[in-house]
Amino acid sequence: MYDTDINQYSKRPKMIAEIGCNHKGDIDIAYEMIKTAAIFCKVDAVKFQKRTNKELLTKEEYNAPHPELYHAYGATYGEHREFLEFDLEQHSMLQDWCNELNIEYNCSVWDLTAAKQIASLKPKCIKIPSASNLDFTMMRWLCDHYDGDIHVSLGMTTREEEDQIVDLFIRNYRNDSLVLYSCTSGYPVPFEDICLLEIKRISQRFDPLVKAIGFSGHHLGIGADIAALALGADYFERHYTIDRTWRGTDHAASLEPDGLRRLTRNLRQVSASLCYKPIEILDIEKKQRAKLKRFVKPQKKTSSMFN
Repeated sequence: MYDTDINQYSKRPKMIAEIGCNHKGDIDIAYEMIKTAAIFCKVDAVKFQKRTNKELLTKEEYNAPHPELYHAYGATYGEHREFLEFDLEQHSMLQDWCNELNIEYNCSVWDLTAAKQIASLKPKCIKIPSASNLDFTMMRWLCDHYDGDIHVSLGMTTREEEDQIVDLFIRNYRNDSLVLYSCTSGYPVPFEDICLLEIKRISQRFDPLVKAIGFSGHHLGIGADIAALALGADYFERHYTIDRTWRGTDHAASLEPDGLRRLTRNLRQVSASLCYKPIEILDIEKKQRAKLKRFVKPQKKTSSMFN
């Protein structure tokens, strides 16, 4: 017998379109992006982000000019970030629109104040971005006060820090709600820096301890995501925009609607194919076998390496 388990079928991948701040601070654009992601792209969820800028940034950082003036929405970096920020009432509106369009609302939180605000909306998932995954105070608060899944990206993170993150969730009895994402933090990331085999490493180290493994990609195209699926990722997150030429640093590493639609379709199709044959001759093969199979006299019975 072959050393396989025919009952091990792949899970249906979950596709998350990260809108982030690609809405350009315009709530109407955010609605159109939700609607397009739900109806045309057919993704499972959209993800926004929430920051408390004066909590995150030092006074010097807040008042400094944006490092790339072409992409700035304000005279200082702080003004730029505030321009792109939605308040809690607007996030509640975004969540209501998601519910109306039968798509899941997710949000990344960058600080404790933002975490408390978004947790009050009780979304199914809250994301910790790579930039904030060492904010143990915030993550402990979420473990204690938020019941949904907590997704954590591991970009810009050492292996020792990965262990510390997972240990925090284990100690707080929340590791069964934890999804870890393989991620390289760059916009966009060249293919040689995607490092897809990190998915396998993270899975081998943590898979028995956490809910699932995900892949957060900032690369170009959609080919690498299919390989990520084959390597064991269950959750997929890609930045999403209406127009990659729009002002803002994330657009260049984002998928436009048709790319996101194709990726979602391809992930689901390939996922359906990642399984063993449950029986030796499939039903679809039986008619063809009867018509096409040519039988010859069996060879003389000999010992086999497969016996």
